[in-house]
Amino acid sequence: MHVVMFGDQHLESLGGAQVSMRLQRRFLEKAGHTVTVVAPAMHRPRAAAAAVATPPDASYIDLPSLPITPDREYSFTWPGARTDRFLDDAMRGRPHVDLVHVQADFWGAIIGHRFARRHQLPVVHTMHNRVDVGIEATTPFPGLVLRVLNAWQRRALGGYIESRPPGRDGWSYLRRFASRSDAVTAPSSHFADRLEDRGVVPQADPHIDVIWNGIDDDVLDAALASAPATRPPGPPRFVWIGRMSPEKGLLPFLEALAEADVRAEVEVIGGGGQLRAARRLIEKRRPTASVVFAGRMPYAETLRRIQVADAVVQTSIGFETQGMTIFEAASLGTPAVVSDPDLARELGSGRWDVADGSVGALAGALRRAAADIDAGTTPAPDPTVRERFRQSSRTAAMIEVYRRVTA
Repeated sequence: MHVVMFGDQHLESLGGAQVSMRLQRRFLEKAGHTVTVVAPAMHRPRAAAAAVATPPDASYIDLPSLPITPDREYSFTWPGARTDRFLDDAMRGRPHVDLVHVQADFWGAIIGHRFARRHQLPVVHTMHNRVDVGIEATTPFPGLVLRVLNAWQRRALGGYIESRPPGRDGWSYLRRFASRSDAVTAPSSHFADRLEDRGVVPQADPHIDVIWNGIDDDVLDAALASAPATRPPGPPRFVWIGRMSPEKGLLPFLEALAEADVRAEVEVIGGGGQLRAARRLIEKRRPTASVVFAGRMPYAETLRRIQVADAVVQTSIGFETQGMTIFEAASLGTPAVVSDPDLARELGSGRWDVADGSVGALAGALRRAAADIDAGTTPAPDPTVRERFRQSSRTAAMIEVYRRVTA
């Protein structure tokens, strides 16, 4: 099969959806399929030039775009006739396309659905994000933003007859994409349940396929092979990983760390707009625990840091549709402090639950975790997660969906 994937952001940019799509592409190609990835071109400076220049990746179609963040990490492409023409021209000469896989929520989703309609192709749409929660956490007037977003979507998609009264919230927005799809997948059971409850399902088959985002089999096996036989001595080691933005909960975590007053080593991995505020908070509160801001890291190195940690700390609530880091941790045998009750239920064992969304409750969970780590009584992750989370198994499940919609 030739699958054309659409994303809101280039696959070489930071983000959980991008990591997942890169893995999906590689394992689909290993299984003998062809993948073309369509996304906005990147604008950020590349890493230091390699000794030998590498040719552009022919599997990528980089759409004309504008940078939308100060660090130029993320870009925007306007959906419309001009983008349609650019994309159709770029697709000429490529193999026959069997299906479109949309893994986007905004411009990438609209561009992908327009492409599928023009060429009469089946669509699989993976819902990665809670649009309503994300917009509420990141914009000052979320209600207005959602109204504008819905109006923009209706105009850009065109020709859509709503089965419900036109809505202006996040679920209405997702429903329009689902109604145009032959299959909808979600990366967790709890998110799939929410989508089905709110009618975010294909019209022909009101069902959501649950397919976790996975972990690279080879990287996982290498990490497991290099795991230390015993825990190195020292205080409890916590790691927090993610984008430094309000919905991810970094600042509440650092506040809770100071309130917990635990002797620990804490590593914060990632980047984003709240880095300066996080540094200021640490300078002001001066927690007992030592805190290192490690910056962004390659995927394999991030997994290594998870493996040598005693616990991963997950702090966003209501935003994550899967929560990749805690599943990566469980695959490597590392337990997690989990703030989101939906993620906790999905993960199963190997966790310390945070009682509610308060800083005090998170501080209490950190104290319990530190005490268990010191005592050598940490909870063990579910051993079946490791096999269920391998990308090879996730790709096999997705191929079954592809076969169903192309039959």
